Amino acid sequence: MTKKIELTLACGDYEIVRPLLEGTVSPDGIELTILTQMDSTTRHWRFLRNGEFDIAEVSLSSYMAAKTRGMPFSAIPVFLHRRFRHGFIFVNSASGIREPKDLIGRKVGVKSYLVTATLWQRGLLEGEYGVPHQSIDWYAELDEDVDFKPPEGLRLHRLPDDKSVEQMLLDGEIDALLHPDLIEPILKRDPRVGRLFPDYKREEIAYYERTGIFPIMHVLGIRPEIVERHPWVPINLYHAFNEAKRIAMKRMENPRLVPLAWYREAWEEQQQIMGDDPWAYGVEGQNRKTLETVIGYAHQQGLIDRQVTLSELFLDMSQGRKRGDKHRV
Repeated sequence: MTKKIELTLACGDYEIVRPLLEGTVSPDGIELTILTQMDSTTRHWRFLRNGEFDIAEVSLSSYMAAKTRGMPFSAIPVFLHRRFRHGFIFVNSASGIREPKDLIGRKVGVKSYLVTATLWQRGLLEGEYGVPHQSIDWYAELDEDVDFKPPEGLRLHRLPDDKSVEQMLLDGEIDALLHPDLIEPILKRDPRVGRLFPDYKREEIAYYERTGIFPIMHVLGIRPEIVERHPWVPINLYHAFNEAKRIAMKRMENPRLVPLAWYREAWEEQQQIMGDDPWAYGVEGQNRKTLETVIGYAHQQGLIDRQVTLSELFLDMSQGRKRGDKHRV
């Protein structure tokens, strides 16, 4: 029996990785133990701080910060999590905030400052709506995935353990909140909290049509000793994730699988606006612009001290010109 390399992968339980979870797809030469029962912030911490997994879905912003600080990690350009971010900027209804520029001079909460979602949100507010990130007093609930010293001019406050940014927003202790997820007051339709962009889908579509950017949240981190010992592993993983995504997307075309009345219409709308594969992996095409944009945001906001290149951040997935497309014997 052929012996495979045993590796541990920590990632989210997504449809686009289900073929890997179920064993329909297996990376050539690799036996994966896949861990999915962690929230994102826990997984990122355990990978970046403790190095507990061989491979892990990890925050792009925290990975960039770790990489520029010389921490021993590499990454594969597999993007398991993307999300538009206009709909995750929340405001206290009594704050008087009606448009983005009303945030200037206000108290704004974040779950943690380095999280990729809020990196994109700050970049959007500054670049698209004229709200400088240094014009805001920031309040962070969690410590960071990697050590971070706020740059000069950044007003960043760490909250004590007994404080929650969601509760502070409800109580009016902060005026707004940039968050990676839907918050409880929104889910419960609490009238004390609303969105900065009530028609956020329209804003997100307009942003995409203007820029072509579908924000990347997470990358696939890999411990460098794996690459040094088995340099073929990253490319084999990359192809397995692509195959898993292809199978999943084909399966998800069927509207019977999802209990939504207008699921197929939503699928077709995505295709019409964003094309056949907005979830593409790799660093070419529109992904290059998306990644270079977020690198620029990270440098502008002081998360990294220099502009890094994509070749620094990601392992090379090339197999040579006109090679790798088909298996030949």
